[in-house]
Amino acid sequence: MAAPHGHRPDPARTNSSETRCGSLPRPGGEAGRRAPTPPLSPLTRCLVSLSSCSKPRGRAGGCGLRSSARVTAASVAAAAGVAIPAPVQSRRAPAARTLAEGAHMATQAHSLSYAGCNFLRQRLVLSTLSGRPVKIRRIRARDHNPGLRDFEASFIRLLDKVTNGSRIEINQTGTTLYYQPGLLYGGSVEHDCNVLRSIGYYLESLLCLAPFMKHPLRIVLRGVTNDQVDPSVDVLKATALPLLKQFGIDGESFELKVVRRGMPPGGGGEVFFSCPVRKVLKPIQLTDPGKIKRIRGTAYSVRVSPQMANRIVDSARSILNKFIPDIYIYTDHMKGINSGKSPGFGLSLVAETTNGTFLSAELASNPQGQGAAVLPEDLGRNCAKLLLEEIYRGGCVDSTNQSLALLLMTLGQQDVSKVLLGPLSPYTIEFLRHLKSFFQIMFKIETKPCGEELKGGDKVLMTCVGVGFSNLSKTLK
Repeated sequence: MAAPHGHRPDPARTNSSETRCGSLPRPGGEAGRRAPTPPLSPLTRCLVSLSSCSKPRGRAGGCGLRSSARVTAASVAAAAGVAIPAPVQSRRAPAARTLAEGAHMATQAHSLSYAGCNFLRQRLVLSTLSGRPVKIRRIRARDHNPGLRDFEASFIRLLDKVTNGSRIEINQTGTTLYYQPGLLYGGSVEHDCNVLRSIGYYLESLLCLAPFMKHPLRIVLRGVTNDQVDPSVDVLKATALPLLKQFGIDGESFELKVVRRGMPPGGGGEVFFSCPVRKVLKPIQLTDPGKIKRIRGTAYSVRVSPQMANRIVDSARSILNKFIPDIYIYTDHMKGINSGKSPGFGLSLVAETTNGTFLSAELASNPQGQGAAVLPEDLGRNCAKLLLEEIYRGGCVDSTNQSLALLLMTLGQQDVSKVLLGPLSPYTIEFLRHLKSFFQIMFKIETKPCGEELKGGDKVLMTCVGVGFSNLSKTLK
């Protein structure tokens, strides 16, 4: 017997944890010969099929359709051969024809719908935290190569690994994605990231999700550690982790470590990240960034001469020494298997203030075989200028982690949180719109022009009252 109309499984479903609704065989065998079963009515067949879909979703998943207790009782009675009274059948017959369709529509009634591939990570991460399904249509529909890219599909697979019971449906062309989030599970995970984007592309989202897992997350990510597009692992370690500690996310198991470096296009890097779980977040009041007291950095090189890193350090210090004396830039030259599969070099700089604010900048060389060769001296000077520009923008959070700070403020307790930011980036502006859609929260935005108290560019004071998000799946010890 086929599945009821309106609940036909999608053959292009990519979530391995999804199982299709099977048909329920008629009673047969020895019991069937002893007690012949009368033919099933259309209502009974619909209810019996629905009852086969009402299994609880475990790690291996289920069909995702839950029926009510009344439906389950009716299906059990039908399977046992108990006749349903005729008045009840006639009264419920019109609704029974669309029962499966109504249940499917109920799951998508509160879902959000978007078009296009922009800000895909934002939508999927906020959908996972809020529990609201999301449907994204027309993903590169007019492109010569339509649909999801390989790195986006890899990100969706990563979400499936760290959650339990997620439902993911993708059409054959990859231009439509339906995502119904499951519970954040955590645990020990390994994932091979696509080399088209760096590990920072995946790690930024894990920083938003990791504190709210059921079990502490311990994950090994493999791929590209440093590129020219996404934040590198070094910058996230130096800026994002201290920001999370401001919200009370800290402990011995809170670490981010670069095991191997990998440069594009070959990759070959490996990163280990572990994060403890927290039930609630603390509200913050970050309104005074302080003054710059020291600058730290890392100049790395793989599969090239070790002198490349030294040349980068000398050129960067030639600019930064004019402003502050406390500068120390480490050189990191990995060899052998720890150096990945492609040559390259780069620099990441972090400026720390007297009040514990971290502002970052970074640059990496062009991938092998792409673009013109970059001199280490030019790279060091340009990275130092980028850091000076970031200091001019100022704020208590650098432009890379603006969205992370706003998300943690949103998920905090029902108390006032404030943070002073530099000019909002376009990515952050769109993130604020998504926060309103998923959590129905709006920020109070006050512009703070530069003057005697605030140096540099114009600042923005962001204020909100948290939604009181609580990690209910956290195991109590």
